[in-house]
Amino acid sequence: MANKNLNAAKGAKKDEFYTQLEDINNELRHYREHFKGKTVLCNCDDPRISNFFTYFAYNFEFLGLKRLITTCYKNQNADLFSQHQSEKAIYLIYEGDKNGNNIPDPEEIGIHPLKGDGDFRSRECIELLKQADIVVTNPPFSLFREYVAQLMEYDKKFLIIGNKNMLTKKEIFPLVMHNKIWVGCTPMSQDLLFEWPKEMVEEAIADGRQGSKYRIVDGKVLGRSPSIWYTNLDNKKRHERIILYRNYNPEDYPHYDNYDAIEVSKTEEIPCDYEGIMGVPLTFMDKYNPEQFELLGLSSGRDEFIARPTKRYINPKQYTNGKMSNGGKVNTHANILYSKPPVSKTYYTADNAEGYLVSVYDRILIRKIKH
Repeated sequence: MANKNLNAAKGAKKDEFYTQLEDINNELRHYREHFKGKTVLCNCDDPRISNFFTYFAYNFEFLGLKRLITTCYKNQNADLFSQHQSEKAIYLIYEGDKNGNNIPDPEEIGIHPLKGDGDFRSRECIELLKQADIVVTNPPFSLFREYVAQLMEYDKKFLIIGNKNMLTKKEIFPLVMHNKIWVGCTPMSQDLLFEWPKEMVEEAIADGRQGSKYRIVDGKVLGRSPSIWYTNLDNKKRHERIILYRNYNPEDYPHYDNYDAIEVSKTEEIPCDYEGIMGVPLTFMDKYNPEQFELLGLSSGRDEFIARPTKRYINPKQYTNGKMSNGGKVNTHANILYSKPPVSKTYYTADNAEGYLVSVYDRILIRKIKH
């Protein structure tokens, strides 16, 4: 039980990522027309420090909101308390400025205790969810799939932050395929920086991974995370067409050995004259227009969608720096076949491969929509 609690504590700390106000403003400015007359719920935020609460409270009249509800989770383990957490889980309701100063004064904010710990899955928090029109928050990364499933179950509009690798998960990608969720307006390549608890800051500095794990901005240590915005709120960017200018040729666009598709390593290099299936990087979702392309599947993992592998490799072997090992991973990626062993690259062989295989990074399989 002690080890279980310790692991839970470590996991909870890694979920404490406080979003920067600048990042919130940069994304939400694309959706202002969606908020007029709406009730917004931020159900994974400590309102005492949440920049989501700050953004909506100070922009309440500008956005024309009807109501703002914020809930705060209280972990039952004392060693999980951060300096910002209180002894009780609470929820706040703000219904706008009452005294004309356009500032959310303490006496204008209704503070209410929760019977439980404020977990978004609890019955009382679900009742608050039912009242909301739009949910905006940064949910616990470790519970992201469960969190999205709840939003779908209650048919809520939302704008949330999650790890970009969640795009490839079997619980999330089908929603993306069927246009029930898509990537927000902030480019996937742009850093989202987060405030961390003191313990995580100290750990990151001790590891000496400045640049890759954290950055120092104005003397403050901010954590880096491969995070993006996920939403089902429409925006103009989603309907912008990608201008295609490259022409297809088999040398520049090799065909996969185990998928009926060609490799396109950069979104801007999608050929304008190819009508078949193409494998593109995950960053394609930055430019994805559902009126221009259809999503057919993924080349990563063992989950199969519309586009499926044409073969499974038998008795695969992996070769790295001259050393041979089990090559089972070759069956979880799209692969390009070579007649000679590639130099300075990990490659694979298999009983049913007529050459040497090199796996590509995760690919989304797409096809142009014919008009």
